[in-house]
Amino acid sequence: MKQRRKRIITRTRSVSTRPIAQRTCVACRQIKPKRELVRLVRTSGGVIETDTTGKKEGRGAYLCPSWECWEKALKGKQLEYTLRVNITQENREQLFKDGKAILKGVD
Repeated sequence: MKQRRKRIITRTRSVSTRPIAQRTCVACRQIKPKRELVRLVRTSGGVIETDTTGKKEGRGAYLCPSWECWEKALKGKQLEYTLRVNITQENREQLFKDGKAILKGVD
C-alpha cells in the first residue's frame, strides 16, 4: 500500500485590526474617527445634550472639537435637520456653554 504524506498546515495568526468607526461632522462634513468627534444626542424628551461617553440613548449627531463647527451647527439648521428636532433658545444657549467647556478642555 502506498503511504500518503501528511500535509502539515501551518496557521499563522494574523493580527486582525478592527476597523475604526468613522463619523461625519454635521457642520464641516469632514469624515473623522468617531473618537475625535463630540457627540450630541436628542433625548426622548426632545432636548439636545452633549454625550461625552458616546453611549447615551437617542438620535445622535457629531461635531468637530473646533469652535467654528460648533457655531456653524448651532446658528444654522444642520443640527436641527440631523437630529430631527427644533432647538429652543434655552437649549441652544446651553449647547453653546457646553461647547465652550468641552473646547476649553481640548486646547
